[in-house]
Amino acid sequence: MKTIQSFLFRKEGLTYILLGILLILFLFPVYWMLVTSIQNNSDLMKLPPKWLPVHLDFSSYADILSSDLFLTFYKNTLLVALGATILCILVSILSGYALSRFRFKGSSLITLLLLSAQMFPTVTLVIGLYSQYQKMHLLNTLFVLVLAATSTALPFSVMLMRTFFNGISRELEEAAEIDGAGRFRILFGVIVPLSKPGIMAIAIYTFLIAWDDFLFGLTLVTDLDKRTLSPGLSLTFLGEFSYNWSGATAAAVTATVPLLIGFLFLQRYMVEGLTAGGVKE
Repeated sequence: MKTIQSFLFRKEGLTYILLGILLILFLFPVYWMLVTSIQNNSDLMKLPPKWLPVHLDFSSYADILSSDLFLTFYKNTLLVALGATILCILVSILSGYALSRFRFKGSSLITLLLLSAQMFPTVTLVIGLYSQYQKMHLLNTLFVLVLAATSTALPFSVMLMRTFFNGISRELEEAAEIDGAGRFRILFGVIVPLSKPGIMAIAIYTFLIAWDDFLFGLTLVTDLDKRTLSPGLSLTFLGEFSYNWSGATAAAVTATVPLLIGFLFLQRYMVEGLTAGGVKE
């Protein structure tokens, strides 16, 4: 008996040790980004590197928050993320409802194409989207970034909303039809309120995709005043011959912290939406 308890104790202890090592590996880049942002570039170039900051320097944060260019990047990113989120929610609701409630020729093919679209990495879509947006004269605008982020998040979002609508009883719609409600009134007055967890999940998912986008913001936009945070910061702080590491990490922290705080408060809606979508009634 004691041998079994000793074995279980050692196994549990080894598990915690491995989890602790993994936690350190995941959190160290975040810690190093914070440490780098509060030091000047001369201290960062010293060897061996200082794992703990010796001289605190918050001038990079002051420079970032007083930079009109950084605030422009921030504003553009916020506009693109909000626009993509709203557009993706609207299209996902309509498309998911159509695939859930209507059986028409090609509906199975559309579902298959949506699933297969998740298999391709974003970089493979850039060439096709670039040529298409060029023909539509949408390049070098914030709207093209909204469309690009929406196209990336849409397949998963449509399938998630379709799963939610499949789990809602059709009897509710039949009762609403008896009361004289039309199709759109049934959708937005009855079905959508019951799908709030799913809508919150795709809203957070789309917002994060649009906020973290780098590839589309780098290729579809050329004017610096239309850049978003990720490509804008890389082009501003990381040059060919010199690097402002302190300023780049300070900008990264400033851009990440509000998003992180918001996600900590909203993550339960994300988890609730993803798990509730898999429950069939």
